[in-house]
Amino acid sequence: MAMQVRVLFFGALKDVVGRAEERLQVETGSRIGDLYARYAERYPALEQHRASMLFSRNREFVNWGQTLEEGDEVAFLPPVSGGAPGGAEVLPQTAGERLVCRLTRAPIDARALVSEVQRGEDGAVVIFEGVVRNHSGARATRFLEYEAYEPMALETMRAIASELAREFPIDRIAMVHRLGRMEIGESSVVIVVSSEHRKAAFEASRAAIDRLKKTVPIWKKEYFADGEVWVEGEGSRAAAQQ
Repeated sequence: MAMQVRVLFFGALKDVVGRAEERLQVETGSRIGDLYARYAERYPALEQHRASMLFSRNREFVNWGQTLEEGDEVAFLPPVSGGAPGGAEVLPQTAGERLVCRLTRAPIDARALVSEVQRGEDGAVVIFEGVVRNHSGARATRFLEYEAYEPMALETMRAIASELAREFPIDRIAMVHRLGRMEIGESSVVIVVSSEHRKAAFEASRAAIDRLKKTVPIWKKEYFADGEVWVEGEGSRAAAQQ
């Protein structure tokens, strides 16, 4: 018997197969590894990414042996770089909530974000801004583009924010990442942490950006005068092997 799954591709893998998604008929009982084998046969260049490739099933990291079911959404993921054209701004949380996680295609206003999370009882507010720099190694960067597996990215950001709220004595935390094209000097990500004391705010801010860069499915493409390249990080190997 056959069943249908939806397959998504991101970053450099999308470039290899020449599409962002498709629906595919697979045999009942097929696994992630079987699905990969079908695509590797059609697109041999995928083998160049095999060692670092990650997979998700219904927005959760899975390993090669995961069995597929009817209607599954499977994503082929490069390692995240930490930071899809088109679409509307995603604002899933309202002002005043303790945890704020957003994706946006508009410039990020860090001061407005501070006003959203700061309260009278806070003695410290730490702001981290990741800014587009004008070079990568010896190459001059013209601009960047960021792409995300948006539903999974938001879910992962919320999980990180919840973990930080449990681990550190902080008041509120906001994490906003921009998608699409960004020019030199623009902020790609802003994290704001408020707390009664500075130590917790500093520590939570650093943990937030470190975890975001390692686990949130967001990829960046760097554009130079002589070409462009997808930037791949370490990715969430541990999560994928669970």
